[in-house]
Formats: sequence, structure tokens, C-alpha cells
Amino acid sequence: MVRNPVVSGQFYPESPDQLRAMIKGFVDEKAVKAEVIGLVSPHAGYIYSGPVAGAVMSRVKFKATFVIMGPNHTGMGKPLSIMTQGTWKTPLGEVEIDSELGKRILATSSHLQEDYVAHQHEHSIEVQLPFLQYFKKDIKLVPIMLAYSSLATYKEIGKELARAIKDLNKEVVIIASSDMTHYESQQSAERKDTQAIEAILDLNEDELFRRVDELNISMCGYAPTVSLISAAKELGATGAELVRYQTSGDVTGDYSAVVGYAGIIITMMSPVAKLARETVETYVKEGKTPQPEELTPEMKQKAGVFVSIHKFGELRGCIGTFEPQEENVAEEIITNAISSATRDPRFPPVAPDELKDLSYSVDVLTKPEPIPDKDQLDPKKYGVIVECGLRRGLLLPDLEGVDTVDYQIDICRQKAGIMPDEPIKLYRFEVRRYK
Repeated sequence: MVRNPVVSGQFYPESPDQLRAMIKGFVDEKAVKAEVIGLVSPHAGYIYSGPVAGAVMSRVKFKATFVIMGPNHTGMGKPLSIMTQGTWKTPLGEVEIDSELGKRILATSSHLQEDYVAHQHEHSIEVQLPFLQYFKKDIKLVPIMLAYSSLATYKEIGKELARAIKDLNKEVVIIASSDMTHYESQQSAERKDTQAIEAILDLNEDELFRRVDELNISMCGYAPTVSLISAAKELGATGAELVRYQTSGDVTGDYSAVVGYAGIIITMMSPVAKLARETVETYVKEGKTPQPEELTPEMKQKAGVFVSIHKFGELRGCIGTFEPQEENVAEEIITNAISSATRDPRFPPVAPDELKDLSYSVDVLTKPEPIPDKDQLDPKKYGVIVECGLRRGLLLPDLEGVDTVDYQIDICRQKAGIMPDEPIKLYRFEVRRYK
């Protein structure tokens, strides 16, 4: 069975070349990719919601299969429906349905029904596909349509979805397709959407449902978003991030009656960052140094590592090694995580009652390379080491508020105690950042 596009030439260009060019203008090829369980992405015409969809899709580390849940705008077909076989066509080619996962979801769910009619003329899933195809041509899809039902039902669908994914041990990203407030003033839309977004960022599906109802928020995909949050928590979600928010008024200039669009990612902690967290918690609570049970491929390498700890978004500790000092990255993480928590001279040691409020990131460094001058630096891409004799100062790349090479170098000089008029050697490195 082939599901042909129904809004091609309306919501987005019918020409493949024009469509690719349009999407290219919306995405950020240099965006830092995250390990995401799911995301919220808008589904309006690309000229309105494309910048938000492009921004949020740019943050995703792609998997083989995407489960896309959308609201049913047409009222056609079964209210809670799934397609488990066939293909979906767009101007960029065909997307095959992941029948194995689709059938497992259907068998697991006490609510979803197999139905093609509900999907035949609905745009909320279709408009997500070209963005996915732009980044990865060979993705697979499981389309799910959710119409009106109860909070309990939406939550159960999410848990059943997570169970099916776990049963097959599938690498999956879940998308909730949704626009936010519809046809209210910019001020009203922003006020209401802030309430809904806060509940999503808190991973609180009950609060999202309550606020949509009590505040009369015309968020069309609240049901898919509730199911997404429910599934994400079952699959180990650790946080969420608002990537971008804007309204149609930001495009048209008419702020009297706008539609809001939010791009949100729901993240999971990488094994690398998880090792840092477990190390700190074990050491602070028990005074013991843990040993990892199993090393992932990136943990087996040798590299310099920095472990950063944040509390409520503020730095709480950061210690690292310029070059490898231990047998592998795992040992490097363990050593530096303990140091970040207990030996950073800028902060007192982490106390047990703080552990629940901490977040972690781990930067694994490439080998520093000497460079002749600062023209070969980029504060977003490269970290920098400034050296003068035995004094060395290091700064990681892509730090908030550090937007110029000169500022990078100035900070490194200050950290190393190198005066502005002293000659220096420059080194650059790249990092793989794990959260």
C-alpha cells in the first residue's frame, strides 16, 4: 500500500530540488547533535514553521526508525490508528513503514487499531518526512494518529509504545507532531505556549494535559505529546530542551492572530555521561571509586577528558586532562569526575544533598595540534590551548558567551597567568561532547 503525498505543492514545494533547497535554508548543519528519545516538531506550511522544524531536526542523532505521532485534523478513520505496512511517498522518495515495529506496537497496544483511512488525507505526519529524508535517505517510519480520548489512554499508549520498542531492542526516535496556540494575538500565544512548554520541559504529561484544558490552549498535538512524554520516561528520558520557539507573526509581520511553533528535544543520558554521574554519586555517598561493568567503544580509546558538573544551569565543577593520563577514556572519566566534584578549587566539594540537582557533560578531546596563528581557530568548533613556557591554559569549544577567538585566547591567558604581552604558542583541538 502506498500513501501518496496530499500537501505537496501546498505546505512545501513539489519539486525535489526546490524542496531540498528550502529545507537547506532551515537546517543548521553545524548544530551539536544530541542522543534524543523524542522531539516535538511543528507541521504547518514550511514558510511558517520550517525554521523551527529545521532547528529541532538539526539537533537529532538519527536512528533507523522514526515513530511519528500526529493529531487527526480530518476526523476520518479510526480515532487511535496505526499503519503497519506500506510506504509513504514524498517528492524526495519513498519511506518504508517499519512493519516489524509497527506490528509489535499494534500487538502490544490495547487502544491502537490498524487503519489506513485516518492517514490518507492527514498532513501532520507527512510534513515531517522531507526533513527526515534530507538528513537520512533510508529512514523507516511507523505512523500513529491520535484523535480525542482520555489522558489515561494517551499515557497508556505511550507506555505500550515504549514496551514494544524495548521488546525489539530497537533504535528509535519518537516525534510528536504539533503546532501550539492557534489564531490568537502574539502576546496571548506566547503566554499560553510558555505554560505548555514548561510542562513538556518538566516531562510532566499530567500537567501538560491539565494546562491545555484549563487554559484553553489550542495545541493541536497535545495528545501525541502526552504519549511521547509517557513513552520517553519509560525509555529513560533525563531531560528536555526547547530548541526554538516562534510564531507565524515572526514571518508575516502580522501579530494580531498568530500560530505558535515549538521545537523541543527529549534527551537521554549517554553512557559516557552516565559513568560520570555514577562515579560522583558513588564517591560522594560511599567514598568508593566505581568500576564500569562494560566499556562502550568510545570508552576504550585513549584521550584527554574534561568532566563538567552543573547545578541549576550554573557551573559546579570542571576538571580535565589535556592529554590522556589513564589506560582508557573510562578511567579518565572516573578520575576527572571525582576531581570535578571534590577538588575544583573554585567550589566546595559536592555534598550528598546536592546530587539530585546536578547535571553532567563529558568532553573527549582530540590530540591537540599546533597552529601558526589564531586565524585557524573557531570558538564554536575548536578548543584552544595557550602555552608560554611551562604555563598552559585551556578552553573548551562552544561555550556560552564565548563568541570570538580573541576572547578564547584572553581567557586562556588569564587561566594560565600569561600576561597580554607575553609570546605564546597556540594549539587547537576538537571535542566530542556527551551529556
